[in-house]
This record gives sequence, structure tokens and C-alpha cells, in this order.
Amino acid sequence: MISSPIRSDSLEDEELIGAKIDHFDRLPDSILLIVFNKIGDVKALGRCCVVSRRFHELVSQVDNVVVRVDCVVSDDDSSSSSSARSGSCDKSRSVLSNLVRVLLVSIVKPIQALGQFIGPKKAGSLTAAVGAVEDDGEGCGGGGGGGGGVTHHSPTQVLRSFCEIRRLRIDLPSGELGIDDGVLLKWRADFGSTLDNCVILGASSVIHPTNNVPAVATTNKGSSIGNGDDNGNSDDNGGIPESFYTSGGLKLRVVWTISSLIAASARHYLLQPIIAEHPTLDSLVLTDANGQGVLCMNKDQLEELRVKPLSASTASKRTLVPALNMRLWYAPRLELPNGMVLIGATLVGIRPSEVTAASKKDVSDGSWVSTAFDEPYGTAAKLLVKRRTYCLEMNSF
Repeated sequence: MISSPIRSDSLEDEELIGAKIDHFDRLPDSILLIVFNKIGDVKALGRCCVVSRRFHELVSQVDNVVVRVDCVVSDDDSSSSSSARSGSCDKSRSVLSNLVRVLLVSIVKPIQALGQFIGPKKAGSLTAAVGAVEDDGEGCGGGGGGGGGVTHHSPTQVLRSFCEIRRLRIDLPSGELGIDDGVLLKWRADFGSTLDNCVILGASSVIHPTNNVPAVATTNKGSSIGNGDDNGNSDDNGGIPESFYTSGGLKLRVVWTISSLIAASARHYLLQPIIAEHPTLDSLVLTDANGQGVLCMNKDQLEELRVKPLSASTASKRTLVPALNMRLWYAPRLELPNGMVLIGATLVGIRPSEVTAASKKDVSDGSWVSTAFDEPYGTAAKLLVKRRTYCLEMNSF
């Protein structure tokens, strides 16, 4: 007699129970927080927070947050949409619940040219904002005054729902400085309540290892067109050639320096409300997708700003730049180990004229200049600081 196999009722019950188990519920909160901190991106965290009540509560405890900004809205639009929401929503409602389909929008470009801050400006300024999108795919241009459009929140409003932030990074869609194609311009600035230091690296053109010619054409005489950079007559002693002064090279570097300082101080000014509302912050970085500029604040600098409010410029919405001492290094042609060549390579190290006793050591050893940039630009900075140093001064503005 042949008997067919029969599955026991108890085995079927165990399989049914196992299918209904949510294994995430078996993970402790500490493990889930590690996962959420690895995610970081506020858009993804917004999606996570609607999965369950537990996830919603844990997301608010994340200490590592990244805000990526995509496009531009005006202060007027942001404030009007914010006031409309405040009339219909309870003040205690978490902004995280509105981040299911969040679209990050952009900080204003503080400058496209130096003149934007010199002349008076009556129109409403632009600022950072976050849009909660009703319909997917609308983007920055979706939704005007009709239903199903886009409602905007500033990063300050969005981040208000995170109560344990220690490390915050905000990525802008692009740098603020409108520079010509082929020109290299990078800056890094550290701020407390005012500027602590700023390092600027520039070049009028770049020859990449795979290219035979620079991005900006050079004449047979060896100088880049219109900028006074010498392509073939480099001084062995690290000196600056006469053409640098007579053909506009120095003037161009001054414009780069002032523009970078204005961009940095505008970014710093916009961070005030975020810093004030997040006393747990240990590190804050505001950068852009192009890698043009990076503003950094460490724990001590953040605390300094909370204790000593910044001084704002009367001309525009930015932090007042103090009187400065600057050191400049220049090389008509700088060849890097990876094969890249910088034409008219310029490095500028900037510190306030009045420095504290604690920062005098850093000023003297120059490490803050040579370590400001990632590779290959870090190597360029290290090579430039070995050349002759030129000192300049600049008044507060």
C-alpha cells in the first residue's frame, strides 16, 4: 500500500504566520537609525517617514541630513504658499508628512556679476525653498495658481522636523559665479560669526591630459587672449611677468576674489535661521553640484555664530566681509602630475586683518591654504604656495 505525503496542519500554520511577519519590526531602533543616517537625503527620508508610524518617529531623530536643491523660486512665491498652508494646517503638524513626493528647489544665485550687488534692487529676491509636489513630474515649473500645483517650503521649514541633526550638507544645483567656458574658479570659505578664512584657486584656461589645446585660445606670443597670462615665459623664481599687470591679469583676479567673497557671504547669511533652530549641529557644509564653492562651519564656528550674531551688509542680504589680508601665488603655466596644465594658475589665501591668537599659528604655517581643495586641485595649491608670495589688503565691504 502506497501512501501519499500529507503536509501537517501545523507546518502550514507556521508558513502562514511567517509570511505575515514584518522583519523590519524585529530590528531595534538603533539599527534602523544607522540605515536612515546612511540614506541622509531628505527627499528619500521623506518617503521613508510615511511607511509606518515607527519610521516617521525615527526619521525625525536622524543626525545626518543632505538637502539637494534643484531649481529657483522667489521669496514672494514661497511666503505666499507658506501662509496659505498655515491657514489650513495645524502648527504642530510635521513637515515630514508633506515630503512624500518632495522636490527640492534652489537657493538664489547671489550673483551672476559683481554689478548685481552694487545697484539697488527693488524686485523680490530669490531664496532657497522646498516644494511638495502634488503631481509627479511637474518639476520647478509645475503648478502656478491652480489646484494640483506645487507648494513651496524653505529648507528651514523642512529641517524643522529633524530634532537631532549633527551633520548637515546642502547641495546647490550650480555655482553662483557666471564664468566663461574653460575658466577654472574654485573657492572654499570657513565662517564663524564672520569670515575665518577663504581660499580661491583659479586659472584662465585648463589643458586636460586628453586635449592638445587649452579650453581658452592662446596666442603665439604665449599669453592668453585678453587676460594677461603668460603661457611660455614662466619665471624660474616664481615671479609674476609684466604682462600680468598690463594686460588685465591682475584686474581679472581681483574680480574673481571679490565675486567669490560675495558668493560665500551670501551663502553664510542664508544659513542663519537653520543654525539658530538646530543647536545640535556639529558640522554644516553648503556646496554646489559644480564644485565651484564650498562653505564650511565646524562645531566651534557654529557656536560662535549663535553667541555672536553676524553683521549684515547694508547693500544686500549677505554677511559683511571684514577688512582682509590676502596672499597671492601665481604661475603662468602649472603642470600637474596627472597631466593637467593650468594656464595663469592663481591661488589666493584670505584671512581677516584682525586674527585671534588661536588662528595665528594656522596663518603662519599656511596649511589651511594647501589643504583647502580635493585632488587634483589640492596638488595645484601645494605647488603654488612654494612660489613667491605677494601680499595685498582689502577693506571691509
